[in-house]
Amino acid sequence: MLERGKVANGRPASNVRRPTVVHKFNSRYSQGGLTPKTMKPYAENRKALHEYEILKKFEGGLVLLGQEVKSIRDGGAKLQGAFVKLNRGELWLMGAHVAPYAKASRLTGYDPLHDRKVLVTKKELNSLFGKDQQKGLTLVALSLYPRGRHIKLSFGLARGRKAHDKREKLKQRDLDREMRG
Repeated sequence: MLERGKVANGRPASNVRRPTVVHKFNSRYSQGGLTPKTMKPYAENRKALHEYEILKKFEGGLVLLGQEVKSIRDGGAKLQGAFVKLNRGELWLMGAHVAPYAKASRLTGYDPLHDRKVLVTKKELNSLFGKDQQKGLTLVALSLYPRGRHIKLSFGLARGRKAHDKREKLKQRDLDREMRG
């Protein structure tokens, strides 16, 4: 019988306590109190929250060029009018403007409004299939934010609001603000 911590045949005994591995991802957020929920987004589509009622939110990765990543991190992205479309079994972000990176040489033929592929799980893709075809429903881009070293897109299944719904929401927001302060 081996004693605690003794090595047999070059391997540690099974009763040896192994150190806990702390992943870089977790330790990055533990310093300074930043969590993925509190990190500042690179770009937001605030108008979408006013014009649409968000029924369900999703998260996906983006396929980007290196220059686009640097530009987004410098604040060169705009999501106003951006939407997500299901095309040939893949999700695509359309209408998002990503300015060329200012500190890099110019790419010839670079279009800041070109379509970008959104990466989601097969399960999420299957749940979205057909939903954007239903009357009155659309997939709206909400924000771009960091998750570790990756840039993620938050988008939602949304239904357009009528003008009286928008006015009602503004009144409710004003009443809530008066109650608090």
